[in-house]
Amino acid sequence: MAQKTGLGTRCVQAGYTPGNGEPRQIPIIQSTTYKYDTGDAMGRLFDLEDSGYFYSRIQNPTTDAVAARIAALEGGTAAMLTASGMSANFLAAFNIVECGDHIVSSSSIYGGTYNLFSVTMKRMGAEVTFVSPDCTDEELEAAFRPNTKMVFGETIANPALTVLDIEKFASHAHAHGVPLVIDNTFATPINCRPFEWGADIVTHSTSKYMDGHGGALGGCIVDSGKFDWTAHAEKFPGLCTPDESYHGIIYTERFGLEGAYINKATSQLMRDLGPVQSPQNAYYLNLGLESLHVRVPRHCSTAQAVAEYLNAHEKVEWVHYCGLPGDKYYEVGQKYLPNGSCGVVSFGVKGGRAEAENFMSRLRVAAIETHVADARTCCLHPASTTHRQMNAEELIAAGVSENLVRYSCGLEDPDDLISDIEQALA
Repeated sequence: MAQKTGLGTRCVQAGYTPGNGEPRQIPIIQSTTYKYDTGDAMGRLFDLEDSGYFYSRIQNPTTDAVAARIAALEGGTAAMLTASGMSANFLAAFNIVECGDHIVSSSSIYGGTYNLFSVTMKRMGAEVTFVSPDCTDEELEAAFRPNTKMVFGETIANPALTVLDIEKFASHAHAHGVPLVIDNTFATPINCRPFEWGADIVTHSTSKYMDGHGGALGGCIVDSGKFDWTAHAEKFPGLCTPDESYHGIIYTERFGLEGAYINKATSQLMRDLGPVQSPQNAYYLNLGLESLHVRVPRHCSTAQAVAEYLNAHEKVEWVHYCGLPGDKYYEVGQKYLPNGSCGVVSFGVKGGRAEAENFMSRLRVAAIETHVADARTCCLHPASTTHRQMNAEELIAAGVSENLVRYSCGLEDPDDLISDIEQALA
């Protein structure tokens, strides 16, 4: 579908156009394998000489159609689905970061991704330098090394709700010949399209707003198709030199800048590591995408009302929500998120960790869940759950205080949520 169409039209129709007499809804191709009349025809697929399907760990028509819809929403040239948002962030990094390489990352990111970079990928021989999302140009510049291969950040950090200055981080990344990877889960392409601000790769936990109903785990990686890997070929040998596991194919030559990155991630990393999204989950995700443009504004308007209520409450120490005038990220939020940010509000309950946990136990409408960003309102105490692997210093760097409550506004009536918060605080 042409990129000039509106986001709502892309949510509903992009990625799949049925022919005469074909299913109107994207069909679920629930098959691991595909039949061919000759071994030569299949061999050409294994050599990446023809496009098609031979095994659903590599590609599947259902997941490809849904990935194409997300690529259209983000304005990218190619995309792939993964089993979860974590696998999307891992493959996005591991596609270009090898043993001995280095990553620059915002410190204010989801705890699982922080752990991925600082612990798991460290064991694989890659190092990371974390910088504050509010760092100066000089501090950001100082984080780079000759072996830096990518810069990473989140549009809206989970759960600190910091808003990243995408243009600044992109400018420094490009000055060093490396791409900027942005996790756009909380903003979704409805509220921010990072490619328009200089980002090169976008990731999503599709389990959140894109699915929207807490029904199916999934992730997605989208390539802008704009980063010139060949201009920095010495930094990215995996894309610019022969891949002996595919008979010496050079991805940038075979697929061009618009397809090299995703084709390598699909045909090499998904082949070897296998965190594939099932066709059934992709189907559920697609149902969520069809209403994404309708749901996101409602999440945001409810969160704005909840944030304003909390901001005026005597038992609330502080509120983080970039839609509040006076919020630390209000101005940068107006730049990147003028139509709203997300449905998540972070706030601190007076009385510290114990009172924050007591507050959550008293809620009746909102449920305590290790989830966020779906139709039902839920909340979490990150310091004792998603970020519990961090020490006190790391928690501060990530913007997570011990009394922080992450409150995700669902699609219930806003007045009911506020009444529930009121009785819990009382």
